[in-house]
Amino acid sequence: LSEDLEENKKSEQICEEIIGIEGTADEEPKEQCQKQKHKMKMAKNMKMKSFIKHRKNSKSEAALTPETLLVDLDTIEGIADSPGDPQVECQKLKIRIKISEKIKRLDFKKRQKNSKSPETPTVKLDFNGNLEQNRLAEAQQQLLEAEECLFSSKEVTRAEDEEDKLHTDYEIFILRLRLVIHDSFSEDNQETLKSALTSILKEEAQDRRWAEVAVDQRPIWRPTRCRKIHDTLLQNIVEQRMKNADEQENKADNLSTSLKKEVCRMGKRVQKDLLRVVRNLRECYPPDFDICRTYAQLYHQAFSTRLQELARSNISLEECLYILSWIVDYYPKDVLKHKELEEHINSSSLGPLLPEEDLKRLEKQYFSYKENEIRKWLSNAFEKEVKKWSDDIEPELMDGYYFSNFAVDVLPLVDGAVKDVNTLLSCERKAWSLLNQLDSFLLSYKTSLEELIKRKQENIPKTLSANLVNIYQFRDYVQKPEHPFSEDTRTACLSTLADLKKICHKYFLSRIHTELKPLYHKLWTQVWFAGHCEVGEELVKALENNIDNFKELKPVCREVRTNFAAYRF
Repeated sequence: LSEDLEENKKSEQICEEIIGIEGTADEEPKEQCQKQKHKMKMAKNMKMKSFIKHRKNSKSEAALTPETLLVDLDTIEGIADSPGDPQVECQKLKIRIKISEKIKRLDFKKRQKNSKSPETPTVKLDFNGNLEQNRLAEAQQQLLEAEECLFSSKEVTRAEDEEDKLHTDYEIFILRLRLVIHDSFSEDNQETLKSALTSILKEEAQDRRWAEVAVDQRPIWRPTRCRKIHDTLLQNIVEQRMKNADEQENKADNLSTSLKKEVCRMGKRVQKDLLRVVRNLRECYPPDFDICRTYAQLYHQAFSTRLQELARSNISLEECLYILSWIVDYYPKDVLKHKELEEHINSSSLGPLLPEEDLKRLEKQYFSYKENEIRKWLSNAFEKEVKKWSDDIEPELMDGYYFSNFAVDVLPLVDGAVKDVNTLLSCERKAWSLLNQLDSFLLSYKTSLEELIKRKQENIPKTLSANLVNIYQFRDYVQKPEHPFSEDTRTACLSTLADLKKICHKYFLSRIHTELKPLYHKLWTQVWFAGHCEVGEELVKALENNIDNFKELKPVCREVRTNFAAYRF
């Protein structure tokens, strides 16, 4: 509405100028008859009232065109003026030309205001006109030319009003420059941004030129430091967008805590904005700006600053794990290594997201939890197993063999915890430390098994058969080279496992020897030396009967292996 009022005001001003122009036509030499003069004045008054009324009542753009206004003028003049007078006709022609030019200028300025991007004007624009057209490079060039003109003179004194006006124009230009940079992520702003960046490079060059001149001889606005203004604004833009990410990124709503949601939203914001920089802004910037690297550093720093604040607060283990996951996994692999970003961003130059002190504190919190977790798993699972022994519960049969779930339940949990620690902490020694608990656990296992065989329980042979399966499963896990045992821990675990197997075998063999002991007495007797084979046949038959008692023991547990990490089973 205010723009329309302004346009109407300008139209009325033009109309007033028209009256003034036509008034000069009335002041002809005395040979103009007084009657004709009076008639023309009356016609002009009527004409201008009709013209102004037409402008105020018109609601369509067509009614505001120069052609429409001139047609209306012709109609009015055709009624008012007396035909056939050459001087009057000539004066009317001059008036029409001036009216047309003024209205064309007014219409052109209106098009300027509706323009979203710099356009090539049909006429040369002044400084304000170029700013209205978003032609910042051209506006800045005009300022440079005015500056050169004003300060190239050898005269000491300069017109103070001219210098003040140029200073004001520079302030207006820099304000407009700030607005354009602040709106960098707007897709409609790309052409204007290109023009602004061109002007920044020129301003930097001009600042360098004036740096060689004494301070008191420079313009008061030098140096303008437009590049510094640009860089500071980018930092502010990034910080603001990261703060607003908590409200704009909604994909994190399913996460359990507000901290996890905030971290996820910030990480997603970093990726989305860097992709926009690579896809859109990169084409606007000259190579000197290295804009992809600049934005990557700014977003990295903003993300790092907030993560430091969160890491130093009282966070839960779940939140600690989530932050570590972003630092070690999601950010370097999913964000920075995105296929569109990788070739434009050198992630190795960005540095760590957290200072070493903060990172170590999170790692310690996480590792301590994992240590306790493994210890708890082993302890709880083994307590349940020992309770089954104490209650003399018969082990399960699977595929005809006695079986225990103990190793099957525990080993995947231990292995998963070790892999998690290796992934997040990238420290082999910490993985070794976790597996050290397996050594102490196996020693407890050995002690409990030794106590078991001292009891007089019916299901001990079956329990030992099931435990031999556990022992072999533990052995296979320890022997695999991909599992990160230290050599000392691996050797100690294998030694304890060998002892566990010997305990079971010794128990079975002692029962066989007890049963065969009466037959042993017949050996090395005169009957046996006399060649009677009954003794040998009885012994073989007794052994075969005992072997049948082991049919429910898995075949792998019945085999004698001489190469078991240098231990004979």
